[in-house]
Amino acid sequence: MNLLILVVDDEPDVELLFRQQFRRDLRAGRFTMEFAQSAPAALQCISDVADTSLILILSDINMPGMSGLELLPKAKAARPDVPVIMITAYGDAETMRKALESGADALLTKPIDFISLRTEIDTRVERTA
Repeated sequence: MNLLILVVDDEPDVELLFRQQFRRDLRAGRFTMEFAQSAPAALQCISDVADTSLILILSDINMPGMSGLELLPKAKAARPDVPVIMITAYGDAETMRKALESGADALLTKPIDFISLRTEIDTRVERTA
């Protein structure tokens, strides 16, 4: 079964960072990662992979055009079964409240704690195994 994680962030270096952090998992085929640099591109990817085992969406909050907080309810409507973790450089209480009220499963602050994120991903992979 092909397990997919979608990472949504407008920063081009994010893809490289994630590929470096999870290179062993990606090489071993534990899961694959798709990257979208905008919320509209993420929505397109979500609809394109409807038959794939999308196990997690990681989305930055601050993006030009449609923000991650605007993407969140649309992503949850398209795939209510898929957990969404929001990522922000500003971990203030108001942002956290908005994200959680809109359906986010968790909120991570930048710089990303990849040890915590790996735990989240491992949990999702084991649930689908």
